[in-house]
Amino acid sequence: MREFRARLAVGAAAVGVMVFAAACGSVEDAPSATEDPGADGSSDESVDEDAGVVDAGSDDEIRIVTVSKIEGITWFQRMSEGVDMFSEANEGVNAFQTGPDSDDPAAQVAIVEDLIAQGVDGIIVVPNDPIGIGPVLSRARDAGIVVGVTEATQLVGTGSIDFDIESFDNADFGRGFGEGLVEAMGCEGQYATSVGNLTSESHILWLEAAIEYIEETCPDMENVSPTPYENFNDDQRGRELADEILSTFPDLRGYLATTPSGTSGMASALRERGITEGVANVGLTLPSVAGPDLEDGYMDYGQGWDPAGWGWALNEVALRLIRGEEIQEGDDLGWPLGGYESITLLEGGELILGNDIQPYTPGMFADGDYPF
Repeated sequence: MREFRARLAVGAAAVGVMVFAAACGSVEDAPSATEDPGADGSSDESVDEDAGVVDAGSDDEIRIVTVSKIEGITWFQRMSEGVDMFSEANEGVNAFQTGPDSDDPAAQVAIVEDLIAQGVDGIIVVPNDPIGIGPVLSRARDAGIVVGVTEATQLVGTGSIDFDIESFDNADFGRGFGEGLVEAMGCEGQYATSVGNLTSESHILWLEAAIEYIEETCPDMENVSPTPYENFNDDQRGRELADEILSTFPDLRGYLATTPSGTSGMASALRERGITEGVANVGLTLPSVAGPDLEDGYMDYGQGWDPAGWGWALNEVALRLIRGEEIQEGDDLGWPLGGYESITLLEGGELILGNDIQPYTPGMFADGDYPF
């Protein structure tokens, strides 16, 4: 996996019943990132659907914009719920989410450039290419905008950001995938892997840690994809890729995907073939996505975190910094469902870790009740 690292290097605490109810609601009920929420009083601004920017609002309103990797997929729809809930819970704050309609790094850069021109107070980005977006984030900071990122630890210490929040230690998270695959495969056989794209720092870090664990624990397991496949965070591509892999490697015993599109794509391919045994399917997912596949035998182990809490936590830190407040070791970022109630600070406080690793296993959602 070292070659991928080289390629990367270049390439308040209680919030009320309303918030709890919203947190437990379905992803489908989440407001669209490009929807004008003005009718419910949460904002007096409208969103430009093409550019992902806002019209000027009141001078005393704090505006924080979260830029996702890609809009329209379940993961970031759930994240937008947390952003919306944060906005509703903080008077005088207009926080919302936008993003490109594909995982195009250049589209993210264009959105950030537009937000700089608008003079928003805070910008949060989940980068498709952390190194590539660094220069425009530096320009945002130079303009006096608080800049936060996630899944972009490469930017810590570069001067281009104010903070990075990771929902957990990335090595711990990746090892969890490795443990799940080893158990499901019985420590033997061929396995393939996929990531969103090779510039996605977090996907590579998780995969590195998983493979390191597998190689140490089960040296006879064979990784047939030394360079992981790319599924581009796209459901259709994830399904096509699963078909391709199953056809290319008839002796395949396992699959590890670091995106929900990869994991669900393989589950769909296995379901169509009626394969419930013999090919272990492990990867990143959400309970509402993984539940039926786990119960029906088309997924063996899933892992994730709550994207809504992620969105909330990022905006909470941004707001505190905008107000001139200090972030301290052990702070509670106020997300009511946990995972950020005692944060860890690293790299002089610029890197912030939560503890929201969530494993999903067969039997957990047998009643069809999914938290998100």
